[in-house]
Amino acid sequence: MYPLRRNRRLRTNEAIRSLVRETIITPNDFLVPLFVVEGKGVKEEIASMPNYYRYSLDLLEKEVKELWKLGLKSVLLFVKVPGNLKDNKGTEALNPNGLMQRAIKTVKNVCPDMLVMTDVALDPYSSYGHDGIIENGIILNDETADILAEMSVSHAKAGANFVAPSDMMDGRILTIREALEDEGFIDTGIMSYSAKYASAFYGPFRDALDSAPVNMKNIPKDKKTYQMDYANRFEAIRETEMDIDEGADIVMVKPGLCYLDIVREIKNEVDVPVAVYQVSGEYAMLKAAAEKGWLDHDAVMMEQITAIKRAGADVIASYFAKDVVKLIS
Repeated sequence: MYPLRRNRRLRTNEAIRSLVRETIITPNDFLVPLFVVEGKGVKEEIASMPNYYRYSLDLLEKEVKELWKLGLKSVLLFVKVPGNLKDNKGTEALNPNGLMQRAIKTVKNVCPDMLVMTDVALDPYSSYGHDGIIENGIILNDETADILAEMSVSHAKAGANFVAPSDMMDGRILTIREALEDEGFIDTGIMSYSAKYASAFYGPFRDALDSAPVNMKNIPKDKKTYQMDYANRFEAIRETEMDIDEGADIVMVKPGLCYLDIVREIKNEVDVPVAVYQVSGEYAMLKAAAEKGWLDHDAVMMEQITAIKRAGADVIASYFAKDVVKLIS
């Protein structure tokens, strides 16, 4: 009790604060999202995500080499698919020479030890911007899951270490796991977006991939029939436990900062690694506030990342990964 115990003794200077710090950020915490486009010599800044870029395959090589030198050993690939290759069934997703498949091979060729995770969802390939096949205004669940399984096998054949289904179709983890097993990819992992909420924070990401739902008659205007209601807490635990039962190796909560209560709930309940996606809207807000001079960019960035890890994240997918690692090194 006070005055025999004074808590401020352990805050006296940076040396003692560092010694007793409970949460330490390292490069090993991060999964780096990368956006890939067709072309050559392309490095396009995403307007709503300052200082973040889409890369053509040749410049993807350079970026991956830089990440590896920084100690960042895991990437999560997304592709921007040309509009003329999009349709309702995401046919291009199964092209063995598609952009995603070539991106996987590019990363593995230039850096064989880099852990490659791939986005598995139909929205980048969909002419309607949805994560599933649409029929009579309804997102078809089982038919979509079958295609996601074929996508996953295609990514595994190209060299992906993990597939990351982000679609939120029911039962898709089991369908994917069985397909991978049937094709002999017993060591290809699944990182499931288990608790993915229908959030307003995804806008800049959809700009990056041109994958927002289209405004058309008989097309759902949002993704609320498959992504989770952000008012719900216990549902996240149910979704996550079901994914683990179906074969998920890593589970994810998305978005990050507004859902740290969910991260902690899930971390307390499960015995597999928990990932958190600090999403594009979170990134864009800090960039905008820092540009205005309203917030100290680096200080807030580190506080946010630390909070995500402190809440229970074993893996952090973040657009700040390079910035953080450069700062802490």
